[in-house]
Amino acid sequence: MGKILIAFYSRKGQNYVSGSIRDLKVGNTEAAAGLIRGITGGDLFKIDTVKEYPADYTETTDVAKDELRKNARPELAESAGNLEEYDKIILGYPNWWGTMPMAVFTFLESYDFSGKTIAPFCTHEGSGLGHSVRDIAKLCPKAAVTKGLAIHGTGVSGSGKDIKKWLDEVL
Repeated sequence: MGKILIAFYSRKGQNYVSGSIRDLKVGNTEAAAGLIRGITGGDLFKIDTVKEYPADYTETTDVAKDELRKNARPELAESAGNLEEYDKIILGYPNWWGTMPMAVFTFLESYDFSGKTIAPFCTHEGSGLGHSVRDIAKLCPKAAVTKGLAIHGTGVSGSGKDIKKWLDEVL
């Protein structure tokens, strides 16, 4: 199968869950990335920003909307290192305003994904993948971008079978 990297952005703390704001100890995307690691044995890399988002959910959505409007590229806290050893990148993120958080754009623009397979998944509360898969394909034109998997955030803990089926199709 080749070596797999599971790169993901996730937000713990205040999140929108089934119509209300809840405090999550682990973000939904990170929980899904953990399930994927259990299935694939891939290496995990958490995409994180130098500047933290506000603790308040609504304030974070305002910042995220502003970043999208400005096409911002937030500085990342860490590098994923040399990605040459990986054939497949499983890329996870929450759906923020119809696409990925801008930090994921920064991550994708920081590396050469030529010849690699990128399998995207997102967590959401009703908005699905939005246009994120098209955005990934634009940012990484020399990579093979597979069909994405949209996981309803509140259903992450029970999504193992769907994740396994998707992984069997795309890897």
